[in-house]
Amino acid sequence: MWMKKRGRSCLVASSMALLLAVLLTGLYGTINARVPGRGHRLRGRPLYKLDLSWPKNPERFTGEVFGVAVNERAGTVFVAQRGVFVPKVLVFTTDGDFILAWNTTTLEMPHGIFLAGSASSEPTVWITDVGNGPFGHCIKQYSPSGELLQVLGTPGKPGSGLNPLQFDQPAEVFVHDSGDMYVVDGDGGMNNRLIKLSKDLEVLWMHGGAGHGPAQFYIPHSVAVDHALRVWVADRGNRRIQVFSSITGEWLGTWGSCFSEGAPYSIRQTPDRKYLVVVQLNTNQVSLLEAPPVGLIGQCRVVSVIQLAEQVKPHLADLDLETGALYVAEIGAQQAQKFTPLNLGFN
Repeated sequence: MWMKKRGRSCLVASSMALLLAVLLTGLYGTINARVPGRGHRLRGRPLYKLDLSWPKNPERFTGEVFGVAVNERAGTVFVAQRGVFVPKVLVFTTDGDFILAWNTTTLEMPHGIFLAGSASSEPTVWITDVGNGPFGHCIKQYSPSGELLQVLGTPGKPGSGLNPLQFDQPAEVFVHDSGDMYVVDGDGGMNNRLIKLSKDLEVLWMHGGAGHGPAQFYIPHSVAVDHALRVWVADRGNRRIQVFSSITGEWLGTWGSCFSEGAPYSIRQTPDRKYLVVVQLNTNQVSLLEAPPVGLIGQCRVVSVIQLAEQVKPHLADLDLETGALYVAEIGAQQAQKFTPLNLGFN
């Protein structure tokens, strides 16, 4: 009699444990998450998987992780965070080992980060600052160890001037291999514009003006240049992506149908040139869209979605252009996550 009751109790307990595991898996995508916010689910064609081993020291994240930038040549990942008395930049290897951290008093409200360099030179770190204090409204260049090298803009003075340059809450920069720089200016400021600068920081062309028409913006938040020299801008407030020729600045088209539920916050292209990676903070999603062929923009088509747990709030992302690994900065979860490609032939 006791043996039968014990067997029935074990069966009930096992069933309850299995049910709980299924519920957790459905909610978070994995029951092996090490810290809150690391859960995810995949929708559509699976293209990436979460690397739970990266980084090896997640306790290093102590602030709002807003941006991430990859130096694939050196195998390093720069993670940017903001907050009082926290290191503004953490540096890890692509394998997850912690290298160094640095802080600076020259940043007020950092917003975007980009690593720029060439095969023959050490990359430098560009960070945008949307702060309203005496150091804000600027774009700042640092050495990899945190030494301030130069400042673009007029510190503490928002404006629209081009000579000298002025910004109002510049959101992000993208530096092409040619040395040309693309700036989306502003994260809620007066300008709402896209500027192309030469490697000598001369203004080559600009699109600007708040609005909903072609080449107008409402909170342009992220910018990237693809292999065909097309400039992709995450026009956050308008819930669309706009596309331009990087050579002439000509407006080429717009994508909006994929963003009815959540605005695009970040945009990058995978190294195999097949997909555009778009981060959507409000819906906690990272979407992979089919990249259009050269000479055609067409309509956007979502191929795969990484659905993150609630309150993760992904902000900006970057890609390792050699391995295809995707790194996502998550303000809500106060962490960065690494996703590795599934048989995409990046190597």
